[in-house]
Amino acid sequence: MIRSTEVPIMTQDLFTITPPLVAIIGRPNVGKSTLFNRMLGKRSAIVDDLPGVTRDRNYADGSYRGRPFRLVDTGGLDPTSTDSMLSLIRRQSQIAIAEADILIFVMDGRAGLTPPDEEIVTLLRRVKKPVYYAINKIDTPSSTPLLADFYRLGKDTLFPTSAEHGVGVDELLEAVYPALPQQDADAGPTAVTRVAVVGRPNVGKSTLINTLLDEERMVVSDVPGTTRDPIDTAVLYNDHQYILTDTAGIRRRGRIEHGEVEGFSVARALTAMGRSDVAVLLMDGVEGITEQDTKIAGLILKQGRACVLFINKWDLRAGDPEARAKYELELRRRYRFLPWAPIVFGTAKKPKTVDQLFPQIDEVMTAFTHRVPTGALNKFLQEILEVQPLPVRRGKPNKASKSVFITQVATKPPTFALFVGHPDDIGKTYLRFLEKQIRDHYGFPGSPIRILVRQK
Repeated sequence: MIRSTEVPIMTQDLFTITPPLVAIIGRPNVGKSTLFNRMLGKRSAIVDDLPGVTRDRNYADGSYRGRPFRLVDTGGLDPTSTDSMLSLIRRQSQIAIAEADILIFVMDGRAGLTPPDEEIVTLLRRVKKPVYYAINKIDTPSSTPLLADFYRLGKDTLFPTSAEHGVGVDELLEAVYPALPQQDADAGPTAVTRVAVVGRPNVGKSTLINTLLDEERMVVSDVPGTTRDPIDTAVLYNDHQYILTDTAGIRRRGRIEHGEVEGFSVARALTAMGRSDVAVLLMDGVEGITEQDTKIAGLILKQGRACVLFINKWDLRAGDPEARAKYELELRRRYRFLPWAPIVFGTAKKPKTVDQLFPQIDEVMTAFTHRVPTGALNKFLQEILEVQPLPVRRGKPNKASKSVFITQVATKPPTFALFVGHPDDIGKTYLRFLEKQIRDHYGFPGSPIRILVRQK
């Protein structure tokens, strides 16, 4: 059974009683993401003057005066839009309105009350939830008269704000405060597996997340680059807790416009990968392995993350009985640096993918956090040294094997410290041999291993 809730980016892994959901809604480019960041006190959502930058629902946990809340940043809500992408964004906004406990409707004070604003107000009149009307971009006393136009809505209380400068945000939070429950002091932390879904643009990352959640959580489109913010979602599957992160597609560096929205998106995707435990690398089973796939796999290894390789769209090759063996052979040839990464052949759209992927994530997570007792590890090392002694120092027989010592100093990833008399004599070839022996004996499927050589 799968149950999902949304959790924050860059916060502690806490599964507690769900705090009230506060959704920020409004037309595109009225300052919703800026207000979102201001209410959280950090830059959690990407902000740009381009309408439609926020596409998925972006969730983050915050608190005000000791009371927690879960804030939702939505894409621009335009009830009259016929554009395909804006229609998808509108759908995400409607879902956020339906599931929210509290709504903050943001309008642009400089633009005045527009017909789309009035249509949204008409929709909100049917909602039996607290709604707070924030008039944004009221940043100076001289702009206060701009509020007059908005009183035509018939609302007694309006909240003039300047999200960019922080003006009026405290007053808005004070108004929301009575609707926020007191924090449960007894709630405690629980172990959670963090999983980042990464890959090139348009390989099916958001589709996979939606399938794993069994809901329309992410905006899915054939347009590359649809996902921009890393989106975290908490999932309970077979009584185990996960945080799934949908990330922006990572293109070749030369194609990324640094300083623009995509540049921030890719940087955030790499950050999300770095704070995850397991990276699920999606590849296109029809298109085959690309150079960029290989580079992303290298980034996973560089960041020391456990890894599962998911080959998507495999249903389109089901008629070829030799395709799987050929693809895996080519994958192992191209990914010689990831021989330990398990491969899952599946289809992001198919529900059976859930039962394929979660057990594999559990297996690699177990390896990623496994710790070998020092006594057993040194006994095993002595057996290795009897077969393959340490490299000979300057042509002299090596008599120091008995004094060699090894211990595991860390997990995530498993890291071992090898103490020897002459660290400079231990080359990469011997370390690769030692890593292979450790893997053959202890497993560590799906997890990188690091071996540090230190002076005894």
